[in-house]
Amino acid sequence: MDKEVKRETTDIIKNVAFKFVMLFSVVSLFSDMTHEGARSITGPFLATLGASGSIVGIVSGFGEFMGYAVRLLSGYLTDKTGKYWVITFIGYAINLLAVPALALAGHWEVAAILIIAERAGRAIRIPARDAMLSYATSKMGRGMGFGIHEAMDQLGATLGPLIVTGVVYIDGGYRNALGLLLIPAILALSVLTAARFNYPRPRDFEVNPVKPQDKNYRYPKIYWLYLAAVVAIAVGYADFPLISYHFNNAATVTKEWIPLFYAIAMGVDGAAALAFGRFYDQKGFSVLVVAALLSAFFAPLVFLGGFYFALIGMVLWGIGMGAQESIMRAAIADIIPADRRGSAYGIFNTAYGVFWFIGSALMGILYDISIPYLVIFSVAAQLVSVPLLLHLVKSKA
Repeated sequence: MDKEVKRETTDIIKNVAFKFVMLFSVVSLFSDMTHEGARSITGPFLATLGASGSIVGIVSGFGEFMGYAVRLLSGYLTDKTGKYWVITFIGYAINLLAVPALALAGHWEVAAILIIAERAGRAIRIPARDAMLSYATSKMGRGMGFGIHEAMDQLGATLGPLIVTGVVYIDGGYRNALGLLLIPAILALSVLTAARFNYPRPRDFEVNPVKPQDKNYRYPKIYWLYLAAVVAIAVGYADFPLISYHFNNAATVTKEWIPLFYAIAMGVDGAAALAFGRFYDQKGFSVLVVAALLSAFFAPLVFLGGFYFALIGMVLWGIGMGAQESIMRAAIADIIPADRRGSAYGIFNTAYGVFWFIGSALMGILYDISIPYLVIFSVAAQLVSVPLLLHLVKSKA
């Protein structure tokens, strides 16, 4: 009888945890509609304001740097204060409201500041959000839980660029499309408010009680090895603003198709996140090797190929993003104890952002010098991660 009661209680907790993950997934759906809709056109939008390829590469790279570097402080504050919801709300507000403000930018410098602010707001919220999700996903399988969240996230990231595509097609401009994204921004903040009042203490979901760690706690070697592998991927992963700038500059893809290409990549991202999340729960770190090998060769296709090769390249780019945004987060939760996850996510994402910025800036400069050099750099950097990930698989065996 006791076993039956315990099983029923466990099922109830699992259902509540699942509802929490789904509610947060809806927040991410509307959030990604907003900022990924904008991201699909920031490259050509900056070009209309007079920015060069180098500027686009540096701005997008620095934006990504801020989008990760701020997570170090945010993650530390999350663990130190336990104010998950406060930090999450601040981050979402900055992240989402900077997007429609882009519609008012008259100079590339102003647009650049808003793009960087949007990324910084995203950085503020992510460690606290991921820590809360890690607690809830302990009830349902971390790979699957983060995979579901990423799939909904990318559904929004697909719908946002599609909306932008429609607006650009109808009136041919970017400003109205950016202004329209205020609607999903408000919806995201509304659902987030509902989540806060329905689930005020997400730490209660954690399977193992959250206990304060020893002050002298050191992250395990496997964490640093994993970080090194992911950093190698980050260095060689071209950001979409530079890709879209190339599409526009080389006339490989017309301006109406550019956000549609991004929407396709985001759709692939969501599907890949679900698939890789499920495989991660079954096979572990070996799935990361497969993802790295698949995505490493997007660069020659998008930067050297014509329309159809570029489309295939964006599919590979989306596969890589799906892996990075789902199983890479799930792996941290499996490596690090619950009370240290906010900081662990902060360190991980900061390193990722620093090297993404370095890689993006270099690729922006290489773009103005020689596109083949850019492609070689991108592929080589990502392939460096493969032996590191293989070593990681062996050490976990």
